[in-house]
Amino acid sequence: MMSAFSRAAILVVKLLAPAGLLLAGGSVSHAGDVKTGSAKAMMCQACHGLDGLSKTPDAPNIAGQIEPYLVMQLQAFKSGVRKNDAMSVVTPNLSDKDIEDLAAYYSAIEISVGKLPGQ
Repeated sequence: MMSAFSRAAILVVKLLAPAGLLLAGGSVSHAGDVKTGSAKAMMCQACHGLDGLSKTPDAPNIAGQIEPYLVMQLQAFKSGVRKNDAMSVVTPNLSDKDIEDLAAYYSAIEISVGKLPGQ
């Protein structure tokens, strides 16, 4: 039986390997379509909003995240490497193209920082 530490280590490697490829100069190509992703984002709006800003306490803000990161996370949810009750309902039916389109849409949302704490 695998220890909790071993399972956690495997999860970290699976989640960070694509990011390591990017940093090492490898390429992870994503050709998502922003307009198509906008239409597909309707299924995401209850938690993440069409604007990518969380609508529930358990959902992260995803507006402006880099496209490869969003693709990597959606693929991790779809494969079961990453677990979340809501995402386990949504992601199994997403195609690779759906994932790329959603990532393109949410990464294209421009965000701005207002006043920083202490300023």
